[in-house]
Amino acid sequence: MKKFWNWLRNDADGESELYLDGAIASETWWGDEVTPAAFQAELKQHTGDVTVWINSPGGDVFAAAQIYTMLRNHPGKVTVKIHGIAASAASVVAMAGDTTLISPVGMLMIHNPSTMAAGEKKDMEQAIAVLEEVKESILNAYAAKTGLSRNRLAKMMDAETWLNANEAMRLGFVDGILFAEDDPDKKPEKEEPEENPDDPDKKPEGEPDEPDEPDKKEPPAQAYSQKQTMRSFLAKLGQSKSDKTVDATQLRARLNLLKP
Repeated sequence: MKKFWNWLRNDADGESELYLDGAIASETWWGDEVTPAAFQAELKQHTGDVTVWINSPGGDVFAAAQIYTMLRNHPGKVTVKIHGIAASAASVVAMAGDTTLISPVGMLMIHNPSTMAAGEKKDMEQAIAVLEEVKESILNAYAAKTGLSRNRLAKMMDAETWLNANEAMRLGFVDGILFAEDDPDKKPEKEEPEENPDDPDKKPEGEPDEPDEPDKKEPPAQAYSQKQTMRSFLAKLGQSKSDKTVDATQLRARLNLLKP
């Protein structure tokens, strides 16, 4: 039988570490109780505090439910640490921790349970009914840990929700982020205000307005607008008159600028 867990024991303080890696009960997908029973037999040998490290995409929801219950019933303190991913059924196991922590680069995912069924209409209806009840049982674990409403959690499961460390902590799926207190004096950089995508010229909220710029001179005639070209022509013509020297060829060239 292939195990999806590995135990390590620290003889110095009696604390044990449990590593759940890979798919849960991958050898017993149809709810066989052999694998959870073997897990329970080993768990009884570690009566002190237990740290459970999880990096699993999920697996058999019934096996996960049994492991969740065993950990909740454990006499010692249970600390869960998500060091990779706790998805699907593995996220249910993560809810068993007295304290649940997640790596700053870890992920947690929740979604609706799934199954395979074959047969006639009543068989399909029965499969649907089972899935609905399984979802309710999963909601019990999520609601007990997070304090969120069952309706909100159910919608998150419907949408297959992926949570990074910060979001998982904000919603209550975890109690903290690993290594967050390694440098208590370090303060996060102040977030820059976001720009308004609907109005890119609008100042971000909270940002002081820039002082009004002084009135700018009108652009030179090289702007090639008809108005500017006319003004430039009249200014040069006036200058020529003041000098009392108006060259006819030069004047015709200037007048050609005004033609469309």
